[in-house]
Amino acid sequence: MFSRLITCTGALGLFVVLLSGTVYAQDVSKFPDFSGQWKKPSGLGNQWDLSRPPGRGQKPPLTPEYQAIYDQRQADRAAGGLGGNHTARCVPHGMPQVMTGIYPMELVVTPKTTYMLSDYDVPRRIYTDGRSFPEFIEPTFHGYSIGEWIDEGGDGRFDVLQVETRGFKSPRNFDQQGIPLHVDGESIIKERFSIDKDDKDVLRIQITTIDHALTEPWTVSKIYRREPNPIWMFVDCAENNHHIWVGNENYYVSDDGYVMPAKKNQTPPKLKYFDSPPR
Repeated sequence: MFSRLITCTGALGLFVVLLSGTVYAQDVSKFPDFSGQWKKPSGLGNQWDLSRPPGRGQKPPLTPEYQAIYDQRQADRAAGGLGGNHTARCVPHGMPQVMTGIYPMELVVTPKTTYMLSDYDVPRRIYTDGRSFPEFIEPTFHGYSIGEWIDEGGDGRFDVLQVETRGFKSPRNFDQQGIPLHVDGESIIKERFSIDKDDKDVLRIQITTIDHALTEPWTVSKIYRREPNPIWMFVDCAENNHHIWVGNENYYVSDDGYVMPAKKNQTPPKLKYFDSPPR
């Protein structure tokens, strides 16, 4: 009797899975094919605006206050420092930096949510169930994303995923070069995801950032190519991370286990809570 119950329960579960799969297949038939692994084409850098050189060549439209912060970071980088690269401290890339595509990404489309996954960062969720932004958003590095599918071709199939993201936690940058966003976390980031009309293996994303560190909205275009033979990895920032922070300074742990400077002419850390060695 017990074995028959298990058999019936298993058959019912299989039926539910098959039924839900059928409904799901019908639902997703009108969505574009975002499946697979998406990588930056070879030769593209990690800068935010791909149409401009990295570093100072980006010429971000920063306010005087945040331009001064960026200049200081560039000087720190030139001296061997991190230049405001928060990911060295295992802070997540967050939005919009995660969209630079340092690691490959996967887009999993369901009727109510699109998931963005990568080897390094935490998953990103884009809600497409018709909800509005809540009155209170718990700040996160990726923010709270609401999307809308658009049928631009008028053929009954969606062509564009339009997304708006709010509710951010700081600190965040545009890229690894340390282009800063405002610490107030009040950014509004708008994106348009679409498959290239001439090449189904090319994904284009237009990103517009509205932020109090900027004098005007900053719009850039990103491009990704579908990888035919994807290999997925797992990258844990804490593993083998030799960067340590003491106060507001970054230092480096050498291979032999000693703290060493991370940039030129760096002062040693204060050892306030350690007994002074006998002389």
